Amino acid sequence: RTADWFFDALGWWRTATESWDDCGGKTVCALFVATLSHHGLPLKLEGGLSPNPALWQPYGQLDPKHMVERIGGLVRDWFPAAFSDDAQRLPSEPAFQHMFLGLCNWADWIGSNEAYFEYEDQPWDDYIGTARARAAQAVLGIGLDIADQRQYLGELPDFGNLFDISGLPAPNAIQRAAAGEPLDDQLVIIESETGSGKTEAALWRFARMYAAGLVDGLYFALPTRAAAVQIHNRVKRFVANLFPAQHRPPVVLAVPGYNPGEETASIGLPSYNPWWDDHHDEERPWASESPKRFLSAQIAVGTVDQAMMAALKVKHSHMRAASLARNLLVVDEVHASDTYMGRILKALLHAHLGAGGYALLMSATLGYAARRLWLSSGMESRSPDNLSLEDAMGFPYPAVIALTNAGQRATEVAHNGREKTVRIASKPLMHHFDSVASLALEAARKGAKVLVVRNTVGHAIDTQQALEEAARPDEKALLFDIDGTPTLHHGRFASVDRQRLDSRVEDLLGRERKAGRRVVVGTQTLEQSLDIDADILITDLCPVDVLLQRIGRLHRHQRDNRPDEYKGPVCIVLTPERDDLSSLLKRTDNPNGLGPHGFVYDDLRILEATRRLIAQHGEWSIPEMNRELVEQATHPESLERIVLELGDEWRVHANNVQGGQLADGLTARNAIIRRDRSFFTDNREVIFGDMEERIRTRLGDDRIDVVFDQTPASPFDEAAKVNKLAVSVRWLGGAEVPET
Repeated sequence: RTADWFFDALGWWRTATESWDDCGGKTVCALFVATLSHHGLPLKLEGGLSPNPALWQPYGQLDPKHMVERIGGLVRDWFPAAFSDDAQRLPSEPAFQHMFLGLCNWADWIGSNEAYFEYEDQPWDDYIGTARARAAQAVLGIGLDIADQRQYLGELPDFGNLFDISGLPAPNAIQRAAAGEPLDDQLVIIESETGSGKTEAALWRFARMYAAGLVDGLYFALPTRAAAVQIHNRVKRFVANLFPAQHRPPVVLAVPGYNPGEETASIGLPSYNPWWDDHHDEERPWASESPKRFLSAQIAVGTVDQAMMAALKVKHSHMRAASLARNLLVVDEVHASDTYMGRILKALLHAHLGAGGYALLMSATLGYAARRLWLSSGMESRSPDNLSLEDAMGFPYPAVIALTNAGQRATEVAHNGREKTVRIASKPLMHHFDSVASLALEAARKGAKVLVVRNTVGHAIDTQQALEEAARPDEKALLFDIDGTPTLHHGRFASVDRQRLDSRVEDLLGRERKAGRRVVVGTQTLEQSLDIDADILITDLCPVDVLLQRIGRLHRHQRDNRPDEYKGPVCIVLTPERDDLSSLLKRTDNPNGLGPHGFVYDDLRILEATRRLIAQHGEWSIPEMNRELVEQATHPESLERIVLELGDEWRVHANNVQGGQLADGLTARNAIIRRDRSFFTDNREVIFGDMEERIRTRLGDDRIDVVFDQTPASPFDEAAKVNKLAVSVRWLGGAEVPET
């Protein structure tokens, strides 16, 4: 009854909807529900448009019916084209409704900014002219209107100048192939060895797509915060070279808890509008103020979970998806996605490509099963063919793979002349921290830069402690340190200290590293997207694709000053004591992330296959062997062979792994927004309540900030204070999470 009264008061509703809607009013009603949902959550229709009828009763001088009648008349005057006889029919697809909700949500956030839209106590009938002028000023000010920027872009700089690469004006093979693919291919996958320049390939493709008018901006998604911070600096240099200074967009660091950089300090203001001291004359950093608005930035670098929020049942997810739709979505290291993350990322790609967006995925090496998942994004009719193990090993590598309307197109790319032969061997020392410390120190004494990567923070700490105890007093300088304080690198430090750790790792092991020996211990935070270069790698056993990622930090750059014993790259893989990994099927005491009780790399079939490849090949030719290594350890045929050989316990384990993957897939499905369902006819399937905390926890993005009343000093600098520490909700042991 409330709805009937409301629509009758508008005056034009029933007649107009007949000309707008081919579905008997269902499309218009769904879009109307989307409009009313602009505060961030889909409106629940049970109980009518308002669960509280009293809201529609006269109150003092305010008569809701009179106001609705007035608004109805103004709408006809303000939007006459909508009421013409040749008005276009509205799209009936549910996906359009969801994108429209995102646009309404986005407009509501912009329109709530009093810097542009001053509060009007008595709105006048011709206010629409003022509103449109203010709206034009707002979208220009916050960087959504980029017409002038594109007009003044000019001719694209050549490759060398775009990336400040002296002596290398031309791109390499993978970069030429990535930028040379037809620019209107919606999904492109770059598959090439670590260190081959995939980041530059993605950025160069973006520059060409932007110049062609296919995209307005870029979101560069990384697997970790540390990787995002490092790539952020590289993207800032790229943007500075691409855009003229007067039309240069800011590069937003879409990582909660990190400052955008020392040269761009953030100062909180009483209102929700931030003030950035290097853009004080513009409002473009509006997107930086809240994680909900990160994807509104024209150029942003952040973590992949921020992008995935656009596909999940969290408040303002539709706004995230709508703002992302205009930009190129780049996702690095997609091979690192587990089942849950993979299903969500696929749903994001499906929505993004379905809205006409563009995406580019990157990986050092994708197994057949993982590549098939991404290539089935978008229109399901384009799913790739099944490949046997033999055919999968023959798939081109390096390669640029494009998803087209006709299917997939794989372009084989010549190697870049940066082949390396890695001497690789396993040692059953995973739990022997003193022995690991001795191996690392021995290499450092010979002049090597040593990188030690452990699977868990606990093992990394134990290794660091063993190193500090084993190093002689005159050898303390061999250990990774911050201003003389020995330490290690992992993700649980306060953000202010993490930034110092990241910077120090780059100083010691980065592209411009100085000569000198050193041992750096850390966790997976050292393996992903960081441009670091070691002489020898000591690493825990891990899946082969992850191992290749870690090996990518070994002899990453050409150098003439490596110690004699490490002129060629050396990798030592730490394994459990037994010849096979059967003991880890039952072991619960400190499995170091391996197997069903390790909670990091749970599929022992892949780990066993990786262990065998290490034993079988004492030398790995990179990248020539990459495809063979990954398929031999991840293809379903390879995994089945191991189960058949090792017996019943392994069959039970395989069934448990597959059951867990199925459960993770179902969990992800329940968390993903159904964009194929209408807000009106399928309302119960699209509404969702407060799922955000559970979803963030599952993504690993469940941190809360613990703010200290008395700020402790940083362990590396007594003058530096740690005012807050991000703590996972899972560490609270069931304690109630505070509201603020």
